[in-house]
Amino acid sequence: MADDILPFTTIADAPMTPDEVEMLLFALERSRALFAWKTGGLDAAALNKRHPPSTLTLGGLIKHLALVEDSYMAMHVTAKIGPPWDSVDFDANPGWDWRTAADDSPEYLYELWQGSVQRSREAVAKALADGGLDQPTRWTYDSGEKPNLRRVLVVLHDEYARHLGHADLLREAIDGLVGEDPPQPMAVVGLSHDDKGRK
Repeated sequence: MADDILPFTTIADAPMTPDEVEMLLFALERSRALFAWKTGGLDAAALNKRHPPSTLTLGGLIKHLALVEDSYMAMHVTAKIGPPWDSVDFDANPGWDWRTAADDSPEYLYELWQGSVQRSREAVAKALADGGLDQPTRWTYDSGEKPNLRRVLVVLHDEYARHLGHADLLREAIDGLVGEDPPQPMAVVGLSHDDKGRK
């Protein structure tokens, strides 16, 4: 089964009495793992399959969430963003990430998302070590207010929460894969929901 799912699907269970950082990171990592499973192991035709009237595709979701990971960290933590995003005028090309995913190979899309997740993890780890959840981030709203790292992590998780439902329905329509959590190694126990994967 491991051959037909994207890496990044292992979920390290949270302690029974986690602190705030542990719980926020667990929720985000679990959502990333579920997204990896629901979008993984597919060819270009499957990643580009639409279900009218919706124009959403799994490939578009992968590229969009790669952009979300990189842009949130660039806006709030690192103050810099790299390719392919730094060469795109998003004001002139709204929805570029969704549209152009159809031109990308599955390998490119998977690597793009995985790379963005890794950069995000590293940026958050450094920020937590340097000041914790209460520290203000680099972004300033029009009101002059600056969000703290806590808010950024919650909003990033909200992006996954919103799109996991889309991915769940799209994937089931493609090949019937259903389940709440990806299959886990035998050493991973104690998940609070269905950890059997395929049903």
